[in-house]
Amino acid sequence: MEQILDQAKKVAEVAEVFLVSSEETPVQFESNRLKHIQSKQSQTIALRIIKNGSIGYAISSDPGDGAWLINAALETAEFGAPASFNLPGATSYPHVDIYDSTVEAVTPEAMITLGEEMIATLTAHTPDILCEAGITRRLTSTSIINSRGCQASYKKSTFSLGIEGSLIRGTDMLFVGESQSSCHPITEASTITNEVLRQLEWAKDQATVPGEALPVIFTANGVASALISPLMAAFNGKTVLEGASPIGDSLGQQIFDSKLWLWDDATVAFRPGSRPHDDEGVASQRTPLIAAGTVASFIYDLQTAGQANTRSTGNGSRAGSGLPTPSPSAFTIDAGDTSFDDMLADIREGLVIEYVMGASQGNILGGDFSGNVLLGYMVKNGKIVGRVKNTMVSGNIYQILKEIAAVGNDARWVGGFLNSPSLYCPSLSVAVKR
Repeated sequence: MEQILDQAKKVAEVAEVFLVSSEETPVQFESNRLKHIQSKQSQTIALRIIKNGSIGYAISSDPGDGAWLINAALETAEFGAPASFNLPGATSYPHVDIYDSTVEAVTPEAMITLGEEMIATLTAHTPDILCEAGITRRLTSTSIINSRGCQASYKKSTFSLGIEGSLIRGTDMLFVGESQSSCHPITEASTITNEVLRQLEWAKDQATVPGEALPVIFTANGVASALISPLMAAFNGKTVLEGASPIGDSLGQQIFDSKLWLWDDATVAFRPGSRPHDDEGVASQRTPLIAAGTVASFIYDLQTAGQANTRSTGNGSRAGSGLPTPSPSAFTIDAGDTSFDDMLADIREGLVIEYVMGASQGNILGGDFSGNVLLGYMVKNGKIVGRVKNTMVSGNIYQILKEIAAVGNDARWVGGFLNSPSLYCPSLSVAVKR
């Protein structure tokens, strides 16, 4: 890295070298049986320069290919976008715990056992369920150096565990599932299987909701599958700069219900989305996005922050072979003070939504969504009475989140990207195919 940086400084005003190495071991089960286990390693090195005010960029899987990287970056700089930023200099970073050495000690045999235990638990409850399960162990090392004196690096461990089950009886298809991820090893699968067993119990009977506007409770999974994608797009500084965000001109204005608080936080200990700094060497932070319903901030990387005349929020992320772009680290919705049971008790006739399929195919930037209820339950007089079929919900998240009946006290992590409680919305459009 140092040799590439030294050579790049001779031909460009500014230079940055980014190196990421990973080792991953995924174990996959399909149709209740072990499908495959493999280990794979990867290494990527990227060079970003500013030459005559324009950005040049090159990427390679060979860290020894310095001469090619420099030449390729110089060539792209001739057609590159104008640079609107300065790279960070030497910086102090927050201490964020994201590495647990015991993840490395988890053997493939132990991972296989976890998968077998999850499948055995579900098939003992529902013998004809077909399960797909995945257990993945990942170790990642990231390093950044630049010509302004920035030197930053961290090591992260990630362990993820998940299972999906399908139950097909004639024309009736039921899908259930749950997953978890952490920087710690997950050695006990019962929290996942208990959640899926709860889904199976609630879904064992069938019920039909009326096709009209109904009160709806989104579980944490429901929030993730129906509501979060439009918010991630709306608070992205690049979307705001392009004039495509519906809340881009609403900074400091109350757009949402005062009970709603939303953060992007890369400093939460042992979460897969956490890190001490972003992929540009900017220190991570906890960024308020919605404060008591008011639009508080947007997320930026260096380039978009420069174009917006503000500062980076530490959200510069690199995906694949591209340049850094603003990307959420982990969204956190603050928990409220209402229990799930109290929300149910308030509903005479309504719906609990666990998973929505296809919601992201709507007008994401406008906040519109429409999708089939992959897993949801009918509520009658404060009780869950069965699973709904052939049901679709639609609405606009800005209307939904403008009037929230209650925020649950049951916040939990969904995957590694969202911490959310249940949200109780007084009215949502429901359509039913008879």
